[in-house]
Amino acid sequence: MTGATVWLTGLPSAGKTTIAYALAERLRGEGRRAEVLDGDEIREFLSAGLGFTRADRHTNVQRIGFVAELLASNGVIALVPVIAPYADSREAVRKRHQTEGSAYLEVHVATPVEVCSERDVKGLYAKQAAGEISGLTGVDDPYEAPESPDLRIESHTQTVQESAAALHGLLVERGLA
Repeated sequence: MTGATVWLTGLPSAGKTTIAYALAERLRGEGRRAEVLDGDEIREFLSAGLGFTRADRHTNVQRIGFVAELLASNGVIALVPVIAPYADSREAVRKRHQTEGSAYLEVHVATPVEVCSERDVKGLYAKQAAGEISGLTGVDDPYEAPESPDLRIESHTQTVQESAAALHGLLVERGLA
């Protein structure tokens, strides 16, 4: 079976990880090999020691992209819910996949910052507002939204299952599911 990397980019608390896990469950139920490369877990285990400078964020994205491409080239659908705020970092991952002959799909989970702030799953927006942290993507650090993603999901206007179904539809359309 053909593998692929599905990169879900968006602001913190946009719904990327929730959608990725819902889709992984569906794909596994269909007999597909699917793995979620959760950005928070990767930071803890693969990118420990990296900060949040532009250079460190780029290094983190490239590491995740390498692992995702390795999985994809071995028939796994790698679901990657990672902010990846910079377009050039995401483009470098896309190019790596093209060089290696692996499918790469970019999905923008386009949830407005106001909705993300209300969700505030990890308390980051509250900490930023209280002055406890700085460099929060989309608030006081840049987020470069994809101009032409393969799919744009507005998670604030649909359920998790609807979002996962839209993404599954894209995989089917591209012959990847």
